[in-house]
Amino acid sequence: MADNSKTEDTASDSVEAAKNASDKKEKLADQVMQNPQVLAALQERLDNTALTPSSYIETLPKAVKRRIDALKQLQVKCAHIEAKFYEEVHDLERKYAALYQPLFDKRREFINGEAEPTDAESEWHSENEEEEKLAGDLKNVVVIEEKAEAEEANVKGIPDFWFTIFRNVDMLSELVQEYDEPILKHLQDIKVKFSEPGQPMSFSLEFHFGPNDYFSNSVLTKTYKMKSEPDKTDPFSFEGPEIVDCEGCTIDWKKGKNVTVKTIKKKQKHKGRGTVRTITKQVPNDSFFNFFSPIKVSADGESLDEDSEFTLAADFEIGHFFRERIVPRAVLYFTGEAIEDDDNFEEGEEGEEEELEGEEEGEEEEDTESDPKV
Repeated sequence: MADNSKTEDTASDSVEAAKNASDKKEKLADQVMQNPQVLAALQERLDNTALTPSSYIETLPKAVKRRIDALKQLQVKCAHIEAKFYEEVHDLERKYAALYQPLFDKRREFINGEAEPTDAESEWHSENEEEEKLAGDLKNVVVIEEKAEAEEANVKGIPDFWFTIFRNVDMLSELVQEYDEPILKHLQDIKVKFSEPGQPMSFSLEFHFGPNDYFSNSVLTKTYKMKSEPDKTDPFSFEGPEIVDCEGCTIDWKKGKNVTVKTIKKKQKHKGRGTVRTITKQVPNDSFFNFFSPIKVSADGESLDEDSEFTLAADFEIGHFFRERIVPRAVLYFTGEAIEDDDNFEEGEEGEEEELEGEEEGEEEEDTESDPKV
């Protein structure tokens, strides 16, 4: 009997404790629900959930959803028509590239000192003509010795034209190491070549070099393969042609001049005898000329790791920039005028965004220094 009494008392205590806990929770809930800030937050969450496009679609009648599916079918057909449009644009680019080429050939001649522009060809009216006239008058006051030195220099063409562009453009200068610079000073021309009619869409960059002490190639090439068709699994993501792969070329380095590798020495200790030997081996080295040995996209569709995907995306961006900006407007990147225009455009976009959003956003940049090792 005593045991039964103790059991009943214990059960009674448990019920009482549970009741007290429940009362406390209800009281706390009442206090929370009376808080205006909590209520506002809950209401905002409910409103946002209700306004989600996908949740709205789910509430529509079945007949309306059927019509929406029909619209998506039409959208896919529009994407395929858009793909054909871009194929014809590529054909037009090829056609007009042939019209640009004589001008680019003349540009190459002036840069490399193969021809001199006539007075008519070199006439250019600057916006700062008065300032330049004053500067010209001041230059006329130079001493005879300085004139003689300038004449003795006998500068040919426009020295370091393409190398200066590499140095001016951040996207390119980040790739160039100190030991790349003397090689790039031999760069004489960069050309863009489009794929022939009937061939898969692509374009090639040709880097023409003068004779040098580093490699025997006169031309280094990089080909970018493109696709202009909607993805079967995600057709609505189509926004025009995209680069899907690229191929470089073999650089015929002269002995001891390959800047894309460096030789390191490593000591190895024999486990049994305890003797030590020194071995040398070559390891990859940072260089612009790695540009011609890109990461290969897997033929079987196997995905790349995150670092490789980032590197490949950056490569595609650089190739596109050469094609769309550097080659067509080379002189403006040499003088820096195109860079100033790009900077002004970006600043304008940021300014508009600040006005619309009412808040300022800054980008953090991390500068890294690398010690070139050959």
